Amino acid sequence: MEAIEVRNLRKTYGSKVAVEDVSFTVEQGEIFGVLGPNGAGKTTTVETIAGLRVADGGRVRVLGRDPADPELRELVGVQLQDSALPDKLRVGEALSLYAAFYRDPADAGELIAQLGLEKVRDSAFGKLSGGERQRLSIALALIGRPKIAILDELTTGLDPSARRATWALIEDIRSRGVTILLVTHFMEEAERLCDRVAVIDRGRVVALDSPGALGTLREQRLRFRPSAPVEDAVLLSLEDVSSVRREGELIVVSGGPAVVQNVAAALARDGIVAEGLRVEQANLEDAFVELTSYRPEGDTWAGSADVVEAGIASRARGAF
Repeated sequence: MEAIEVRNLRKTYGSKVAVEDVSFTVEQGEIFGVLGPNGAGKTTTVETIAGLRVADGGRVRVLGRDPADPELRELVGVQLQDSALPDKLRVGEALSLYAAFYRDPADAGELIAQLGLEKVRDSAFGKLSGGERQRLSIALALIGRPKIAILDELTTGLDPSARRATWALIEDIRSRGVTILLVTHFMEEAERLCDRVAVIDRGRVVALDSPGALGTLREQRLRFRPSAPVEDAVLLSLEDVSSVRREGELIVVSGGPAVVQNVAAALARDGIVAEGLRVEQANLEDAFVELTSYRPEGDTWAGSADVVEAGIASRARGAF
């Protein structure tokens, strides 16, 4: 049984379409990333999985159950982009309160230490910085020892050191068998953590694979200075070469997986040395930009950032 199953999910807000047709499955024990530009439908998708929104169409199952099943509250931990607590509630008190909701909670002190919250343990929520609030939100999502953790932009607002410490924590949580659904804007984060990613654009999944595979599906670039003249037509005739351009004395050849081998072989046959040779391998960020770059003028697509969020923060508090 998959940890999460989403089939043909559709969600609208009046005449605005937030999610048109999203389908993917998340296997138990994996870290699954959801990527996409602002307004693509990412947050609406994960909030529907978390039971905070009701789908208008399609099928969503979490551990084989409807997301609204109250039993899932002990099995799923949620950290959303915008969550709030009473301003006077202290960090330690918040974790103790949330721990009381579960039969076998995690150790609050251990979470506080892992997430670097020791100095603000006795601080009121209203006095916390944005990064401290984010770390507290993560701690609250994990306090119940969930089987699935849904984390929406979990490292936004964290400095590089805190971000990497959080990544280590997430990897440790996964090693205990927890399935993680991760929404992120950080390509490095997705490449570091995720087994697979779904790229959502305009309410649809436009790519689904491992971060490495999505990167290698894009072009490679070979940049060099030839020791003797070489015609563009010669390079363009080679298998897997898609384009050739000049940057002063440099030649930049782009193409598929065999472009480096084929160009090198052709130059060697003609006794030409590729001086200053540099190979640029496309990565997940390159793939993301290419997959989500089309934006026609007058586009009225509505993602989660374009709809009224009233009531979500209060409902989210009960979903951790």
